[in-house]
Amino acid sequence: MTRTDGQEERRRRLRELVTTKGFVRTSDLSAEFAVSVMTIHRDLDALQAQGWLRKVRGGASCLPSTQFHGSVGERMTTMAQTKQRLARAAAEELVPGQIVVIDDSTTCLGLIHHLPHHTPITVITNSLPAITALAKEPGAALVALGGTYFPAYDAFMGPHTAQSMSAFRADVLFMSTTAVTAGRCYHMSPETVQVKQAMMAAAARRVLLVDHTKFANQGLYALAPLTDFDLVVVDDAAPAGEVRGLRERGVDVRIVPR
Repeated sequence: MTRTDGQEERRRRLRELVTTKGFVRTSDLSAEFAVSVMTIHRDLDALQAQGWLRKVRGGASCLPSTQFHGSVGERMTTMAQTKQRLARAAAEELVPGQIVVIDDSTTCLGLIHHLPHHTPITVITNSLPAITALAKEPGAALVALGGTYFPAYDAFMGPHTAQSMSAFRADVLFMSTTAVTAGRCYHMSPETVQVKQAMMAAAARRVLLVDHTKFANQGLYALAPLTDFDLVVVDDAAPAGEVRGLRERGVDVRIVPR
């Protein structure tokens, strides 16, 4: 095994430890892997830059990444049918000739399958799966937002991505969120919030897709109140009280039946 292979294997195991325990101390990791504390710090820096965990005083926490969100593969299979129904309903907002922004959420990724029916269309996105799929679609003009690649989200995130987004103006934004609490969207990643807020600022119309599980989740970083969206698309299992409260605040809510 080469030095690089050993480093990657250690970081993979380190990531699993953080995910399993929720929090690990730097000193314990140093002893576990028989390497220096400085080596562990470099490992944690690298994993944090990729979006897998968050360094905190004395160690690392998994809360902002894998424990809360799950890996991209896991999120693709979670509530898959509901996400497909939400994407199909949201696709009714598509009009040929539009400039569309699609975020990195697995919920909005389902919109990609509907785009060929609304071409020509221009799509701006930071999602690598969306970029890969749209690169093969002749009717879609693709604008890929660059920046730092976060494997945990399979997307480009951070200040450079947000700055890239600020250079554009779009007709409509489709996005999702990790949690909805008291009528406000939340995320566990500040890099995610930064990019999504830039997307919202650039779009003339904003459409939010959320399945009912998001109303039970918790988030750390506030993204935006739901009143900032022109349309919120939810499935019919969304809490009736939450839906009623949103409508009372003037939010246009579309309920997608099973």
